[in-house]
Amino acid sequence: MNTLVEERKQEWEGETQGLAHMLKPGELDLSHGVILYLEDISVSFDGFKALNKLNLAINTGELRCIIGPNGAGKTTMMDVITGKTRPDSGTAFFGQTLDLTRMSEPQIAHAGIGRKFQKPTVFEQLSAFENLELAMKTDKGVWASLLARLSREQGDKIAATLERIRLDKEADRPAGLLSHGQKQWLEIGMLLMQEPRLLLLDEPVAGMTDDETMRTAELFVSLAGQHSLVVVEHDMAFVEALGGKVTVLCEGSVLAEGDLATVQADPRVIEVYLGR
Repeated sequence: MNTLVEERKQEWEGETQGLAHMLKPGELDLSHGVILYLEDISVSFDGFKALNKLNLAINTGELRCIIGPNGAGKTTMMDVITGKTRPDSGTAFFGQTLDLTRMSEPQIAHAGIGRKFQKPTVFEQLSAFENLELAMKTDKGVWASLLARLSREQGDKIAATLERIRLDKEADRPAGLLSHGQKQWLEIGMLLMQEPRLLLLDEPVAGMTDDETMRTAELFVSLAGQHSLVVVEHDMAFVEALGGKVTVLCEGSVLAEGDLATVQADPRVIEVYLGR
């Protein structure tokens, strides 16, 4: 078990019982400053260990980058966090009390974990504004949502999100006419409309121009603190622009952690990933 996870677990063991009765069912307990806690997570597919006793702790409001070679377990890790894949062994907690291994995918999403895949998925016939409006009203049908009257507060929330993702000038533009980078930003905005506490972002700048990549880095840095972000990425310039802690996965386990300069200088990381 890595040192950080072990320290967190020791802290929690003495206090979790006393705090549990103070929380409402399903409420997210962030009293120890950790939003995601994975311990000894293992997943095998037909004898292949995609994750091998993976340990990871993400602090509340942290922006963490996950890097590593293909097959390192990055996607499987996100599948476990979102409930798409059940681990063979190990524990996964959202906050201190929500056991992700016992929750369904919809329950996990409702609890506050949002995931963005590499390829953007937006409603191309609808405007950017309508895409955000629809994302805010997931409990209704598409057209019922769009025909419903927005409150001033809801309209303001959409407008603020459009400005944050740099699409305020494209509000009425059909999503299908946006650039690839703008579609990526729109999908991030759709996630933000759900008010997630933790965002999982899979290669979010793939296919972007250099300018769009740097704008995305600025967006993610601005989101950190209000949200926790876990970014899986191969673009080292983008990872550098994000700053913060980097976790290197290899063969389903954590190989190294630290700032980018530290992991780039690690001989093991150079051998299995950066040197290729």
